Amino acid sequence: MGDAMYERLKREAEEGGYHLNPDVEFTNGLLRSLIINEQRYGYWACPCRLATGVKEEDIDIICPCDYRDADINEYGSCYCALYVSSEIAEGEKEAAPIPERRPPERERKKRTEAASKPEGGGLPSSLPLPVLRCRVCGYLCAREEPPETCPICRAKKDRFERFM
Repeated sequence: MGDAMYERLKREAEEGGYHLNPDVEFTNGLLRSLIINEQRYGYWACPCRLATGVKEEDIDIICPCDYRDADINEYGSCYCALYVSSEIAEGEKEAAPIPERRPPERERKKRTEAASKPEGGGLPSSLPLPVLRCRVCGYLCAREEPPETCPICRAKKDRFERFM
């Protein structure tokens, strides 16, 4: 993996309020795997999970995956440890294995079917995740916890409020 690609992805992550794993050799291995998955499937499927090759079925594990922010907030890194918290990025803490957050295939299919059939043809009566709003810039996200840093204005997570 070229240093230029690593540096570009690191810069993009940091511009979005995220950090890449500071272990460059480890991170380059993950980046190589993402490129292999892109060649194999046509998208960056998480290198630490088994992809089906059907984009609609793998949409939640396309990097950055749907579970990244919750994993970083709770454990300090995403499942494969490509993205890490500022404590890990600054060497104050080490990335450690974390449990798989992705639901089993049967549950994912039920959620997909339920989401595609809202009651009364309108919006679903209840959302699976709370909607959070950055009080600084108005950025909205649907997740259990706000991101460490707002990807738009860089406000810290304590500047988010529950919107819906």
